[in-house]
Amino acid sequence: MRHFNSIIAILCMAFCMMSCHSKNYKLKSSINGEAGEIVVVINKGDWESEPGIALRESLAADYPQLPQREPMFNLFNIQPSAFSNLFKTHRNLIIARVQPNAEETELVHNYDVWASPQTVVTITAPDKIKLSQFIKDKSSTLRNIFEQAERDRIITNTKRYEEHSLRRAVCNTFGGSPYFPAGYSLKKISKDFIWISYETTYINQGILIYRYPMTENTRLDLNSIIRKRNEVLKENVPGMFEGTYMTTTTLSQPELKWVRYKGNDFAEVRGLWEVYNDYMGGPFVSHSFYDRDGKNILVIEGFVYAPKYDKRNYLRQVESILYSFEWEK
Repeated sequence: MRHFNSIIAILCMAFCMMSCHSKNYKLKSSINGEAGEIVVVINKGDWESEPGIALRESLAADYPQLPQREPMFNLFNIQPSAFSNLFKTHRNLIIARVQPNAEETELVHNYDVWASPQTVVTITAPDKIKLSQFIKDKSSTLRNIFEQAERDRIITNTKRYEEHSLRRAVCNTFGGSPYFPAGYSLKKISKDFIWISYETTYINQGILIYRYPMTENTRLDLNSIIRKRNEVLKENVPGMFEGTYMTTTTLSQPELKWVRYKGNDFAEVRGLWEVYNDYMGGPFVSHSFYDRDGKNILVIEGFVYAPKYDKRNYLRQVESILYSFEWEK
């Protein structure tokens, strides 16, 4: 009986603590909205004039290196008077406002204001001319904020529903690996090459991981990366028919930029792939960097084949896998 009374006392204390805590803490709602959407809270006059034009030029410009035109983000304007609780839980928010008494133009970036995982950017300016100029000046910052937000959500879900065996296989081969979500499977593995993919009837999202030795002539410039890419893919990624294989299209020029992410530097290449002597193709993005001992170049690439669908979100998904790469501890 004494033991029973002790249990009751502990349960009562726990209930009281939870009740007291709930007065000061409210669990955040889950976000709503589709991937790649941004709700812009701004009055109609500003949306249809310079500030709105600047936002569309910054965030709704064409996504780079896709086979058809798609915007970087889909923007939806909401008037401040209509900014209700329904819209406050959207995944991505920009609140742009003109306040004549504002001393300077500023950008404030917050997380999980009304929901989670949410990104909210507030831009305040004393007049709409300064607001539009500030948006133009900060266009790359705005793109990076929302690209990172979308990427982080995907990586979080990937780790939550991870195919653990795939990461182990890649770590065993290369000493590090991205995280792979449920549904991906191992398609090919060799000493220096791994192909992992997610395939449905109409969609193929692939991850290619390979390495090649450093020599005194090795360069991480665009031509060298593409030349090595074509060599590796010709040998390892055959098409559906004899004599066909994946390669880089010559109809458009790929783009290279250097990226620093979480203390690591890598060469990012975006471009379009095709199958030699066939009609398949789509976008790809790759990260090339030195391995831990500096003796090899490690390349992680994501590609998409989705002929019936827009490809922006599918490419963001595989790109997020690349960004999840970690060396084995």
